[in-house]
Amino acid sequence: MTIVITLPHFFDGEAERIAQLLRRGDIDLIHLRKPQANRDELEALIRAIPEELHQRLVLHDHHTLALSYQLRGIHLNSRNPVPPGGWKGQLSISCHSIKELAEKKRQPFTYLSLSPIFDSISKQGYHSAFTAEDIAKAHEEGIIDHRVLALGGITFDKIQLVQQMGFGGAMILGDAWK
Repeated sequence: MTIVITLPHFFDGEAERIAQLLRRGDIDLIHLRKPQANRDELEALIRAIPEELHQRLVLHDHHTLALSYQLRGIHLNSRNPVPPGGWKGQLSISCHSIKELAEKKRQPFTYLSLSPIFDSISKQGYHSAFTAEDIAKAHEEGIIDHRVLALGGITFDKIQLVQQMGFGGAMILGDAWK
């Protein structure tokens, strides 16, 4: 699975760029991550994305919009730690340690991410938190598996590498918006 995460800020032509990424064939989902956006701004972006692509969108904020627009999923975070009532779609969450990942895997998440696997492209000073040995051990123990996606410093040319490490795929931010 390959997921692209939006930039935190809006930009001209963003809905068209999201549609273009989803139509290129190698992107499964787009995570709409706009932590400073209000509900109306986020709704305007969703409405600008062709409706036939809504089932490939996941929201990080204003989760009730996922119900209104029948989006694919919601991503839980510290701002929004609980899904809205009536939610039956996909759930995801990000983890920042192998211990946290092992704990969260016991919950009914469709997929989880672990970061940062490599030095971040989009966040200065955000360096890899894991050695190759840490990753290999977590994979051997079944903590890293097909439900866990690599995040942090991921480029399109590293997708095969993270799959070889045992991840089920990757989440890309910086490399997708260059």
